[in-house]
Amino acid sequence: MTGQLRGTDIAITGIGLVTPAGIGTKETWARVCSGRPTASADPALSELPVQLSCRVPGFDPRLRVPGAQPWRHDRFTQFALTAAQEAVDDARLDPGTWNESRVAVVLGSAAGGVETYEKQHRKFLDTGPRNVSPLLLPAFLPNMGAGQLAIALRARGPVLHTATACASGATALMTAALLLHGGLCDIAVAGGSDAMITPLCATAFAKMGALSTRQDAPSASRPFDRDRDGFVLAEGAGVLVLERYADAADRHAPTHARLAGYGASGDAHQPVAPDPEGHGLQLSLREALRTADASPDEVDHINAHGTSTPLNDRSEAATLHRMFGTASPSITSAKGVIGHAMGAAGAIEAALTALTVEHQLAPPTANFHRFEPDAPPVDLVHGEPRSHRIDLALSNSCGFGGQNTTLAFRRAAPAAGEG
Repeated sequence: MTGQLRGTDIAITGIGLVTPAGIGTKETWARVCSGRPTASADPALSELPVQLSCRVPGFDPRLRVPGAQPWRHDRFTQFALTAAQEAVDDARLDPGTWNESRVAVVLGSAAGGVETYEKQHRKFLDTGPRNVSPLLLPAFLPNMGAGQLAIALRARGPVLHTATACASGATALMTAALLLHGGLCDIAVAGGSDAMITPLCATAFAKMGALSTRQDAPSASRPFDRDRDGFVLAEGAGVLVLERYADAADRHAPTHARLAGYGASGDAHQPVAPDPEGHGLQLSLREALRTADASPDEVDHINAHGTSTPLNDRSEAATLHRMFGTASPSITSAKGVIGHAMGAAGAIEAALTALTVEHQLAPPTANFHRFEPDAPPVDLVHGEPRSHRIDLALSNSCGFGGQNTTLAFRRAAPAAGEG
């Protein structure tokens, strides 16, 4: 049944991205395909153990965020509002005319408005309760990103927040697909957003040994490379518009790709370290293939979680080798270019995977030079993007707590001779 359209397929009709690679989908895709990393020294972290980050360049909320008072929102909500506006425009939808009761919003975030929380907590400690902003809770609470999106878009269907650590954005997309399949909405605006490049978050990750301590900033994030030593903290948002494929076809909507399957699982292993055998991730992969009505030998490409940490990359590579064998699909990790955007990562990388399927082009893994001597062989794209046939692609997302989500994407329409 390779490539066949099914009644359960979901159309991705809109994509919006705000990432360290650029503000907008076109800018982000071009930078990711170039393989040029974005990590640099961050003045805001200059006094901390790790001083590198991947920030969104030139983001001015006064110019980017819809509405008259963007300063009321935390940075993570500003990113989400900006990405959502691009996604809705890309889908050729008008919130002024759609059936607002049939539009859902699902947004994932690992930390919510943590920047606002840190600043207001410092103000509380320094000057007392009198000077704490009354906007603290509306800006900080993690569900407020989804809530503000619903307000801005006049979406009165289900409004949900997902929190599965670094898998949050991917979990939001899976949840949105379930809402569409269940008939609870006709349009879902879904994705993830995070802005965790803060002194406290950076210190916490550094204390855990999760961040790269390399001083050559552009080369710090090195997914699957023998010399990897941790990720680079990033920020951003990815928002997609999802519709049932038949509904999108009825309104002649442009479709980037189809969300054809999804899977989720738990490692039940350890709070912050992945299962070294990758049993949980394998369950997630198998469920994504089952719901996509596909077999492992049909997979052409995989967007790996690929964090650049020693434990994750080793476990993920072993799992992919075990499932797909020596003739493995092409594999890439965007985190070599854009760093790790936490709860936004899964949504950003889902969007990149949809674009990979749309353009039939696998972006390279930046900063990769060589595998560990005992690393399981996988077909890692590096050096330059690779053009090849990609009918089915998977995107992996994993998070603290042992949470795994895998999304399966097919081309927007069956290739010639299929179906």
